[in-house]
Amino acid sequence: MKSEEGYIDVPGGKVWYRAVGDNADATPLLCLHGGPGFTHYYLEALEALADRRRVIFYDQLGCGRSDRPGDVTLWNVDRFVAELAQVRSALDLDRLHLFGSSWGGMLAMEYVLRHKPKLESLILCSSPASIPRWIEGCNELLAELPEQTQETIRDHEDRGLTECPEYTAAVLEFYKRHLCRLEQWPEGVERSFRDAGYQVYGYMNGPSEFTVVGTLKDWSVIDRLHDIEVPTLITSGEHDEARPDHMREIHERIAGSQLEILPGCSHLAFAEDPEAYFAIANAWFDRVEATPA
Repeated sequence: MKSEEGYIDVPGGKVWYRAVGDNADATPLLCLHGGPGFTHYYLEALEALADRRRVIFYDQLGCGRSDRPGDVTLWNVDRFVAELAQVRSALDLDRLHLFGSSWGGMLAMEYVLRHKPKLESLILCSSPASIPRWIEGCNELLAELPEQTQETIRDHEDRGLTECPEYTAAVLEFYKRHLCRLEQWPEGVERSFRDAGYQVYGYMNGPSEFTVVGTLKDWSVIDRLHDIEVPTLITSGEHDEARPDHMREIHERIAGSQLEILPGCSHLAFAEDPEAYFAIANAWFDRVEATPA
């Protein structure tokens, strides 16, 4: 399958991109990874969609194969939105489906709300519209962990020892339930953890998925979702750290949106049950593209 890669100048440095597929007649799909700072690698399963359209990935500044400047003033929502706009412009993506996973969906929502861009559709994959609501949902899931695991997490966070192997092991128990439920994680997921931009992740998010103490801790667009007029597909997993009840809340606030909760899956439903996920995605593309603008 045809692929291309290269670098794009964005505010603060250069980002690396990769495009797969060569169907010039179909609307391309641009994929935004999560984190912030967790690389496009864990999204590699989405390359399966390239049999029908170009699928484009990029590593946001600060992670993966993109530049990793040490200036923390770069790690803010405004700059990441400007980066997305620049990537789209540089790749001449006039027609576009925009896919965002987790933080990538948060970024996509900000882009849509700020710029009102021309899009064929928006796919929000396990993306919260409110970090306070995300934290609330994660706290409910943490309470289901064994008490000793909860105590290990609390103790290490209280003492600032979140790089300790004991803390990492306790966090992994949460991740195995609510991030990726596969017995063996895909190589792309493993490489995302290896090559993540932890400076970005720590500064904006915090030490783990459920302990958000960085600059995003109060982020929310929940009260602005009614302004999203782009056709929107919302997906989540039954056991997702992005709780299905919050996904339903987002669905109810975006007029005409479609909600799909995948049974047995968690945060990476597209990797856990790719057959079901891609059937949903391709049916969505077919429906949106068949609808007159």
